[in-house]
This record gives sequence, C-alpha cells and structure tokens, in this order.
Amino acid sequence: MLIQQATSEKQILSESECHHCGQPCEETFWLNDKPFCCYGCKTVFEILSTNNLCEYYILDKNAGSKIHASEIEVFSYLDENTICKKIISFDSPTFAKVDFFIPAIHCVSCIWLLENLHKIDAGILQSEVNFAKKHVTLNFDPAKIKLSAIAALLNSIGYTPQINLTKSGPVSSVTNQSLLIKLVVAGFCFGNIMLFSFPEYLGIDQSDQLLSRVFSWLNVALAIPVFFYSGFDYFRSASKSFKQKQINIDVPIAAGLLALFLRSCYDIITATGPGYLDSFTGLVFFLLIGRWFQNKTYESLAFDRDFTSYFPLAIHKLDNTEWKPIIIYDLQIADQIRVRNMEIIPADSTLLDDQAYIDYSFVSGESKPVLVRQSETVYAGGRLIGSPVRLVVEKKTSQSQLTSLWNNDIFKKVAESKYQKIIDMAARRFTWIVMGIALTTAIYWQLVQPKEMWLTLTSVLMVACPCALALAAPFTYGNMLRVFGKHKLYLKNADVIERLATIDSVVFDKTGTVTHGKTPEITFTGKLSDTAFAAVKSITSCSTHPLSSLITKFIKQQSSAVVIDFKEIPGKGILGIIDEHLFKIGSADFVGMLKNRDQDVSTIYVSIDEDVKGYFSIRISVRQSLDTMLQRLGNKCRALLSGTMKATGSK
Repeated sequence: MLIQQATSEKQILSESECHHCGQPCEETFWLNDKPFCCYGCKTVFEILSTNNLCEYYILDKNAGSKIHASEIEVFSYLDENTICKKIISFDSPTFAKVDFFIPAIHCVSCIWLLENLHKIDAGILQSEVNFAKKHVTLNFDPAKIKLSAIAALLNSIGYTPQINLTKSGPVSSVTNQSLLIKLVVAGFCFGNIMLFSFPEYLGIDQSDQLLSRVFSWLNVALAIPVFFYSGFDYFRSASKSFKQKQINIDVPIAAGLLALFLRSCYDIITATGPGYLDSFTGLVFFLLIGRWFQNKTYESLAFDRDFTSYFPLAIHKLDNTEWKPIIIYDLQIADQIRVRNMEIIPADSTLLDDQAYIDYSFVSGESKPVLVRQSETVYAGGRLIGSPVRLVVEKKTSQSQLTSLWNNDIFKKVAESKYQKIIDMAARRFTWIVMGIALTTAIYWQLVQPKEMWLTLTSVLMVACPCALALAAPFTYGNMLRVFGKHKLYLKNADVIERLATIDSVVFDKTGTVTHGKTPEITFTGKLSDTAFAAVKSITSCSTHPLSSLITKFIKQQSSAVVIDFKEIPGKGILGIIDEHLFKIGSADFVGMLKNRDQDVSTIYVSIDEDVKGYFSIRISVRQSLDTMLQRLGNKCRALLSGTMKATGSK
C-alpha cells in the first residue's frame, strides 16, 4: 500500500552560475567558495589553481567551456606507432613536435592558458597557438610524456583536440585557398585603381590630360587580371547556365561585369572618358568577399555534413589474446572489437554478448535506447549505453549503414521545384526583364540617335547589375547559420533556412521544451530503502527522458547492479529487473495506481514487484519567455505533445 506521508528528502537545484564556464548550475559543486556546474569544471579549476594559472579567469571571465562526461575520450590509441607517425611532424628520443586543431579556442584566455601548458606538465617544452586557425603547436619530450597524455590533458581542461589521421586536407580547403588568392588579387587591383582615379575625383584641368591618360591605361592593366582571373568564375557560371538552358543569379551579374569592363576599355582607348574600372574591380572584390564569408561559415559547420567527424578514430580490436587500438578504416570483416559505454559503433557488427542498449538517435532520430540481443546486428552510428560489449564486424566502415545514410539523396542539395532558391527564382524574372529593357532601349536609340545606342545599352546593363542581391544571399545565409549554431541548432545546409521561412505550423514538445529543468523542486513521498533508491537510479539512468535525468541527478545513492530487460514505453514509463526484482517507474496507470490529483506537478510512481512504494513529485516551471514567443508565432502554434497527455490543439 502507498504510504501517504510526505517524505524525508527534498532538493532544490541551485541557480548559481559556474565560475569556470558561466552556465547555470543544475547541481552545484563548491570549491573555495566558488560554484561549479559539474565535476569536470571543478576539476579544471583545481588544475589551474594548483599550477598558479588562475589568471586565466582574469583575462576573460567565464572563459572556460563546460566539460561533459560524455565528451571525455580515450586517447590511448595515439600511442600506437602507426597512428603516432601520422600525427607527429617531428620525432626523436628527446624531442617531438605535434600540431592539434582545437575548435574550443575563442579568446585571449584560451591563448594564455594553452601557451602555459609547460607549467602544468614538465614534459611539454613549449606550446604556441595560432588563433586564426585554432591550432596549437606543441614541442614535448617523448621520454617524459606520451602523446595520449597530452591529448588527455588538453581534454581535461576543456580543449579537446580534433584529430584527423588523413594527411590530405579536404577539397574545400583547396577551393578556399584559390578563392582567397582571387580575393587578394581583386582587392589589390581595386585599391590601386581607386588611387589612380583620384585625378578624376578631384576634377583636373585640361593641362593634366597626359597624366590622366597614363592613369587610365594603368587602370586597364590592373583590371585585366580581375576580369580574366578573379571574376572569371561568374562568366563561366553564366556560360554553363546558358548551356543547361537555366538562368541563375550569375547571368545578370556576368552581363553587368562584361558591360562595365568593355565600356570602360572603349572609353579609355578612344579617349572619350575615364571608364568605370574602379566600380568594376570593386564589385568583383565585394562579391568575392561574400563568397569567402559564406565558405568560412560552411567550413565552421563542416562536421555536420561529414560522417567521418562523427565516427571515432580508433577502436579496440582483439589481437590474439590482447585488446589493441586500431584505426576504424583498417577494420576487416570478422574482426572482433570491444565498444565501451557512450562510444560509437564504427561498423555494422554482430553482438557477441547477451544484450546491449544502443542509442540510434543519430541514425533514426529516435533517442529511446534499443535493446539488441546476442547474435543480432548492431548498426554503425549507434552509441552504446551501458556495460562494454564485444562485437564482430560484418561490414567495413566504408560500407556501413551510416555511410549509406549520409550518401542518401535526402541529405544532398538537390534541386526541388517546391523549394527553389529564392535568389535563382528572382534571377530568372529579373534577367529577362533587364534584357527586355536593354533591347528596347537599344532599338529606340538606334532609331532616334544611333551614336548613343551603345552608351544607353551598356548603361542599362551596368545599372541593373544585381550586385546587392548577390551580396545579400551569402551574408544573410552565412550570418543565419552562425546565429543558429550559436544557439546549438545546426542546419544541414543554407537551403534549410528558406524552408524554415515557409513553416506554417509549430508543434511543441512539453517536457524540456515548454518546461525546463534548471531549477526543479523534487520530493519523494513513500518509503524506499537506500538499496531501492540506488536501483531506481540505475534504471532511470538508462533512459534519456528529461524527467528520468532529473530523478537520476536527485538520487545520491550509488549502485553497481546490472539492469536486466530494460524497457521504455513511450507515454507510460520504464521498467527493468535488478537482483530478481521488477521495478516499474512511470505514470499511475503504468504501475497500477490511482492518478495523483495534483496537476501542477509531474508525478512519477515507483513500484517494486507490482507493489507501489511511492512517487516522485517534480515541479518544473514554464520557460519565462514562452508567452512572448507564443505571441510572435500567433496562429502557427498548432499542438502540444507530451508523454502524459494527448496532443491538443492550440486556439
């Protein structure tokens, strides 16, 4: 029977801000009267404090990044000789050099700390940071510190290195380098043409015509590389567009650039005017800046489009009787591998152990762990939750399910009539309108005053060049991707932004979306022993539901018991067997109890062997900005979904 007594335990999570990373503390860890949001941030502070490096916080308050337990990686594979050679640029018995890419570098505090690593470990001789490229070059003594220890040290202080074992860089880096050279050439020519055009801007008199002619011819010389090198991609794109019988934004741009260049050359050669080469080179320069900015934005989000960044670099393989790290691309069919808790399955494999829980949220979008039993297939991309398991590789990584997923057409930028790019749609109509106006103007002036025909024709093409439209697209999309990324919302590509603009219905999830768990009040009513509390924590830790996570954090008792036959039933609850006792945790109906009358709190019941022992009451507040957001969305708000209620319309 349920004991209707308010319980003994109550917890209100702290609202303090973490001294290290500045994020709100859901559970506060205190050290030297300073609050920390997690054990990782507290550990980093201890490391810095012990080595007299707390100036890190003076240079930039809350400069650190949150250390998530799930992000901690094992770097032992870096000590393998074949792997080590691919990373280290110079190696000798007493001196070695390595270069790490560290995305977390973002401020002067990062630079200061990373360049003082030698104070933390004597094995590191020197470290130098390239802030622009987010690289740190380390000189170290291999006899005193291993490469894996350096990577682990960087990870422990919040600067996890992103390691790439391939020597050749991505194709995009070569493209970006070419674009950068074109941008530099256009900028150099544009700046000098502006300088040589000062006589025209200042209004010289007839006595300085010789100087004006010299400057005009110098401008032509500087404009030629801009036309044939920096801006030639626009002409190439326009040519391909005509061949494919399609019109994109590059067509009117190319027409405008061509008119500017030819008209300017004609004016200078015939000595009838100074031309417009400053406008021509300036337009190319700013267009290239837009492309460069867009490429840099995409490059910063490249990991979202590359499955190799999601995979682990190495995995433990059984070699005779010993487990040794091996690069995942060297895995062969029938190899036996071992995967630990929270590690990614690198290839489609067969489970050797009795059972395992796999999180396929990346592959399927469903975060509920899937139970896989012995001899069943575990697909690449799944994340193991629970005890380590042994697997036998069925397919090589290049043939895996995850690779097929990323190669699926749904993830590619395909042309769809329903979602055509706004810019190209406008370009089709705009180009025909401009060409029609230009042709009409040319015919009119040919009949009225033939000498003015070419002047008016080129003037229309120059004035109508859609440079603003071409610049708006990359800057808008690039900036939107950066804004989304800052708020931890990563889009597959820029085309998704256009689709987001057409959304007409919004459906909300309740727990964790409309409500939040930053400052919940949790109480337990009933009777549970410490052993039972620990068992409940073991079961709730297997679930990714926000309420399960809150209960897991609330319970302080620890247990090493193994959960058997764990199941999660959406909208009802979870169950599992520990020490031959069946635990059910969920709604009143799920455990066979009358529903609690208090509708202002989330009530989670607990039963052991079908006997209800009590319930957790979790009072979670609604997000403060929810009313304002709902007012902005208006009639687009359609429904609210929750595991404890049916979807309801919003009116």
